[in-house]
Amino acid sequence: MSQRAVIAIVGRPNVGKSALFNRIAGRRIAIVHDRPGVTRDRVSAEVEWEGRPFTLVDTGGIGLAHGESVEDVITRATLDQALTAIESAHVILLITDIRDGVMMLDREVARRLHASGKPVLVAANKADNEDFADSSDDFSPLGFGAQFAVSALHDRGLSALMSAALAKLPPAPEPGADAPAADPLKIAIVGRPNVGKSSIINAITQSQRVIVSPIPGTTRDAVDVPFTVLTGGPPQPCLLIDTAGLRKTRRVDDSVEFFSVQRTHAAIGRCDVAVLVLDAESGILEQDKKVADLINAERRACVVVVNKWDLATAEVRQVRQRHRSRRRSGSTEKRPLVTLAEFGDWVHEQLFFLDYAPVIFTSATDGFQLERLLEAIRYVAAQCQQTVPTPLLNRTLSDAVARRQPPSKSGRHLKFYYATQTAQAPPTFLLFVNSTGLFNEQYSKYLCDCLRTAFGFEGCPIVLNARPRPQPAKEK
Repeated sequence: MSQRAVIAIVGRPNVGKSALFNRIAGRRIAIVHDRPGVTRDRVSAEVEWEGRPFTLVDTGGIGLAHGESVEDVITRATLDQALTAIESAHVILLITDIRDGVMMLDREVARRLHASGKPVLVAANKADNEDFADSSDDFSPLGFGAQFAVSALHDRGLSALMSAALAKLPPAPEPGADAPAADPLKIAIVGRPNVGKSSIINAITQSQRVIVSPIPGTTRDAVDVPFTVLTGGPPQPCLLIDTAGLRKTRRVDDSVEFFSVQRTHAAIGRCDVAVLVLDAESGILEQDKKVADLINAERRACVVVVNKWDLATAEVRQVRQRHRSRRRSGSTEKRPLVTLAEFGDWVHEQLFFLDYAPVIFTSATDGFQLERLLEAIRYVAAQCQQTVPTPLLNRTLSDAVARRQPPSKSGRHLKFYYATQTAQAPPTFLLFVNSTGLFNEQYSKYLCDCLRTAFGFEGCPIVLNARPRPQPAKEK
């Protein structure tokens, strides 16, 4: 399969790289803010311009002058991510601020780009009116030839810039040269801050694709990471979506974090499978339940991951030792959770509205059960695509209604007539009954459990829509 062409956007902080990225992509993907350093990870999007498809990559600002070093792990990692984007790009757009002219950091970025040997186009951004039209020539000392005055805010000058960039891309593959790629399985990795979401993505992809640090809130954008799963069947193209940790609403204290949270909500809404990451050390907190409730409200398929199990096992050994000591002393204190099965049952008890989701124990640090996690994701995705034969569906629901009736103050019985499956992912069923008033949430849960017993649907929410049976038209 031919490699997709890549255009990378680079530059010093706060020159408008993310705004230009969003303008070229035609939609808001990267967070745009006046504060320098908002973008940290590589953010990518599949884009088409003038009929030519390519991958567009946004990067964090390169803020280190030549010879400087930095102790800040996030700043260092942001630079590493930008350098990786430069290495993988076919064409690079160097973004500068036309109002500032050439700055010292612009020269440092240019030095790195000259060393890369890649084609580079200089885009002098923030040329918001005609007064700046001739100022782009001020950037000729950077040594890249022609410059383009552009405005991401007002959509000025992008046509000339992108036409020049496309001309420098490698030739597009001939039509039909590649078989059409299957739609990737979109997997959102979600949870509260600092539970190891980014570490899991890096461990799965065996790369430093997203920035990892012990500082909560390191991830800001929802970062799409293409990946192919090779376990549990034929190769499965996937899109791993790393998201910002969801904190309590009252703690979201600035606009950058607000937009990070909005990106996470959107990632859950567009994913096929949500992977809810918990911390084995701290257990399940109130915010974990709120994230789980959001997944449930969006009716997304789900796999629950208890991460950092390697750190919890040391605590488990200590708990076991204390338990043995209590037994010898005759203590009657309830035995703690010390096995995977017990902990998994406890997770389902705490997240009862996600009790259909499988629970996988992992460690991103040592790779514990990461292959099993990938197998569980593929299995859950396949479960959501099931189509139940109508005769078998009706037989199962008829038996379930016959076994148990919903409570009724009037003593009226629910009559089930027939059902049909109307959608997949999530599996959705239309049921015709005599009275929708008898069809309450508790009884719907009972029927969903009966369908799971009969057909699986592990990890998938089931949607039941009840309607009165249509009445035949009366003859005139």
